[in-house]
Amino acid sequence: MDIRRVEEFMKLVEESETKTFPFTGKLKVGVDLGTAYIVLVVLDEENHPVACEKQAASVLRDGVVVDYTGALRIVRELKEKLETRIGQELVNCAIAMPAGTEGSVKTHQYVAEGAGFEVTAILDEPSSANAVYQIEDGVIVDIGGGTTGLALLRGGKVVEIEDEPTGGTHLTLVLAGNYHISFAEAEAIKQDYSRHKEILPVVKATVEKIASIINRYIRPGDVDTIYLCGGTCCLTGIEQIIQKETGIRTIKPANPFLVTPTGIAMNCRIS
Repeated sequence: MDIRRVEEFMKLVEESETKTFPFTGKLKVGVDLGTAYIVLVVLDEENHPVACEKQAASVLRDGVVVDYTGALRIVRELKEKLETRIGQELVNCAIAMPAGTEGSVKTHQYVAEGAGFEVTAILDEPSSANAVYQIEDGVIVDIGGGTTGLALLRGGKVVEIEDEPTGGTHLTLVLAGNYHISFAEAEAIKQDYSRHKEILPVVKATVEKIASIINRYIRPGDVDTIYLCGGTCCLTGIEQIIQKETGIRTIKPANPFLVTPTGIAMNCRIS
C-alpha cells in the first residue's frame, strides 16, 4: 500500500463533505449503513471524489438493521442533500455488509432501493476497504461501531473473512460507566480528539479485547502488516495498542472513518 497515495485520496474524500467537486459522466455511490453513522460517498467514473454526506444514526445493531423506517428516512435525506449539491439524480449505488451478517443483505438492499437507488453491487466491508488500500498481502481490520471485521488477503484476493461483536459502541459504554454520564455524552467525548489522551487508558482494556479478536484469526507469521479502517480507528493511539498486543506492524490513514464507504462506492457498477 502506498500510504501517501491513500492519505492524499482520503483527504479529498474528507473535503467532499463540505466541498462539491466538479465531474463529468455518470456517478457512483457507496451507501454505508453503520452502527453509529450512515455515510453516502459519491465518486465519478474515474473514482475521483465528488461529494459526501453522513449522519449519526442508531438504526443498526452489530451490522443488522433494527429500525428499517429510520434507516430508510436517513438514506433518503442524505441522497436528497447530495442531489441538491450535485444538481442531478443519483441512480446507482453499492452496499456492503459486515462479514457474518450476509443474512441481512436483503434488508440493506431494501433500504437503498426504498430511498430510490438501484443496487448494482453488494460486498463485505473489509474487502470494500481494499479498493482504497490495494493490498496484495496482509489483513484489513475494519473496526466499526458494533463489530470488528477482518479480511485476510493473499495475492490481492480475500482468502478469509471474519467478524465479531466489539467496536466503538463498546468503548462508548465503558466511557459512560467510567464518567457516570449518558451514552450521548460519552460518544461526544470519544469523538473529541483533544480528550483522546485522557480517555485512552479508560478504554484500553476494550481495545485490547479488539486486539484479541485479531489474534484469534492471524499470527505474526501469517502477515507482516495490519491495515486499520472504520470510525473507531479514529481514536488516537489505537494502532499502537493493537500493534503491541498482536506483535504485528499496524498502520492507519489520517481519516480511517471514510475508507470503507469510499471503497464501497468504488465498487459500484454503472448501468
